[in-house]
Amino acid sequence: MSGTQINNLVSMLNQIANNNNYKKTDEETAKIVANHLQKFWAVSMRNKMTQYLAEDGPELTNVSKLALAQLK
Repeated sequence: MSGTQINNLVSMLNQIANNNNYKKTDEETAKIVANHLQKFWAVSMRNKMTQYLAEDGPELTNVSKLALAQLK
């Protein structure tokens, strides 16, 4: 997957996290985001993001990182 594709996935993931963060803790939001990723993202997309997180994932928000950690 190219750098552009990774950037797009990071952007989408962070946007999902931000859109679900209204009046919730980071942990509550991360659970919702992880559920969304399980339901709607291809395995290859989830794998790329968990790999990106393992390599530090500098552009991911805290909620995005928490959600990806729940997928392991």
